[in-house]
Amino acid sequence: MSLFDNLFGRKKPGPTQTAPSTTTPAPPDPSQDPNMIRVYDGYGREMFISKQEWRTKILPGTIKSHWNNPDQLYGTIFGALNDGFFADVIDAAKQLNRIDPVPVRAACVYGIVLTQNHRLDEAEQVLRSCLEKHGEDGSVLTNLAKVYAARNEHQKADEILWHALEIDPNQDNGMGWYFAIQRERNGEAVAWDALRRVAAIPGSWRAQLWLARQALQNQKAEEALALYHAVLAQVTRPVPTDLLMQISGDLGNAGHIAEILPLVEPHFDPQTHGLQVGNNLIKAHLELGQLDAARKILDQLYALKHMDWQKNLSYWDTEIAKARVASTRVDQKAQMKMAMLTGEGPVWLKPNSPAAELFPAKSSDALVIAFLGGTAERATNSKRIERQMANTEGRLSHAVPLFLAEQVEFNTAARAQTLVPWITEPSGGFILSGGAWKDEDAANYSRQSQTKNDYIITSHLKTQAEPWIIELRLIRSIDNKCLGNLSASFPSAEPQRAIPGIAQQLLTLLAREAEIELLAPPASYQVPAGANFPCYLLRLEQLLAVRCGSLDGVNSGFLSGEREIIDGNIQQCLACPNNVNTRILLAQTLQAMKKVRPDILAEFKDKIALLQKEKPLAEPAQSVVQRIFNEILAA
Repeated sequence: MSLFDNLFGRKKPGPTQTAPSTTTPAPPDPSQDPNMIRVYDGYGREMFISKQEWRTKILPGTIKSHWNNPDQLYGTIFGALNDGFFADVIDAAKQLNRIDPVPVRAACVYGIVLTQNHRLDEAEQVLRSCLEKHGEDGSVLTNLAKVYAARNEHQKADEILWHALEIDPNQDNGMGWYFAIQRERNGEAVAWDALRRVAAIPGSWRAQLWLARQALQNQKAEEALALYHAVLAQVTRPVPTDLLMQISGDLGNAGHIAEILPLVEPHFDPQTHGLQVGNNLIKAHLELGQLDAARKILDQLYALKHMDWQKNLSYWDTEIAKARVASTRVDQKAQMKMAMLTGEGPVWLKPNSPAAELFPAKSSDALVIAFLGGTAERATNSKRIERQMANTEGRLSHAVPLFLAEQVEFNTAARAQTLVPWITEPSGGFILSGGAWKDEDAANYSRQSQTKNDYIITSHLKTQAEPWIIELRLIRSIDNKCLGNLSASFPSAEPQRAIPGIAQQLLTLLAREAEIELLAPPASYQVPAGANFPCYLLRLEQLLAVRCGSLDGVNSGFLSGEREIIDGNIQQCLACPNNVNTRILLAQTLQAMKKVRPDILAEFKDKIALLQKEKPLAEPAQSVVQRIFNEILAA
């Protein structure tokens, strides 16, 4: 079920259909195809297979493997029924009826399967047998009523259904069917009167929920709240999930956001109520500006590791981050202080890392080349200082210097250093300036770093219109002289069209103007190509961001999407399974995240183990990287 199906019980309308902008039709979205089933692999990757393929290739084996496990067999049958595979689970339902320690559950499932296959006499026999052996039960009686309805014996069906409600007035299936029958036959007003009749049955609470919904629709909030309090006072614990979902959903739809939390949150248990109730609580906290409380629930849901929840949870992750940024005002008159962060070599290869042994060491007296970015011309006239979430321009402005630095490190005899412009006051954060660095300023910064730089290369983006433009300038530090410049254009969504190429041009420029010796790159260094290259740039920038997240003066909203960062690195490793540097990049991201969000690392332990087992690197890289993972993930 999607996020918006659950959110306050409201279904978000689908996107407007528009004609494609090119003659090539867009590939169909499998998630919108009713004949496709969504599945997940061990890494959480979403995949789709046809219902027919699931029916013939997956379902039989799943039933066989769960044949003697009642809970798993029930879940398999339930899923098959939701997909309309009624004829495929007859034998499985019969087996469940033999072995299930919950006889009512088994009888209802078997009765439903037989009814859907038009074996009504057998269905009646199964249901009546259960009633004789185990006593009257509302759910069994409701399904028996459906057998009679399928025979068109409606009077008998009505009698049994009412008796089912007398036995258990809170069964959702039975009460919903009863209300629908009354509305279809006698109209809306009579249906609500019938619901009040159900509410009068001792122990009833579900009908009261529906009556509260009607009260909210009639602007009678106090009446609805009184009904909710009465219901919560009498139901068993844990409180049923659909009860909390309906209370929070109906109050949210009616605009009574503040009333949701004191009613619902005290009864919320993430393990029991999950995403269905958690969605509404997160939204309520967000709308009330209670971001830490929203984050707490989000973290609780993430910790349960439901792969089918990840898109929804990632949505909330982003919304909370947006709300934090929006709630933070920047004092335009406050004095802003800036510093230059420095990093030696590739961002993912610290000199003291065990991974350093996989790459050749550089001479200590080698020339040093610095890289400086963090600038982009954008389509805006604003002169205001703004705090905002990382966007494509900002990420790329920091990723390009990181990528160029590793290119120099592995393709030349020189050493590389990256300079990152950073705000220290009033709060820590990256700087994205609209103007390119002046040669003199860049050279000054290169001379002020602890490791003195012989040359500095500035990178600047022009993003006012498509295609974007990347510009590089090679500056000699000692006299501020520009020795050469390069530029290239590329579609904003496809940096692979220009960045690798301009990196090669830069190496040639360095050899010609700075007499830098070019070398063949080590075999253990490979740049992900094609469609994998933008992802590589993103993960470089994110590693930098995660490391900066642990600096003094950085507020809690600086870093967002921490789980997506880790998961994205895992997906990159799966896309490039033999690539050593992407695996080290993942390990270093985990190492940095351990300082910022150590609480989330355990969620990825199984995925990391599976990656190392199913996609091992060639030795010695596999053992080296495993050593790093072991240290990071040690309990």
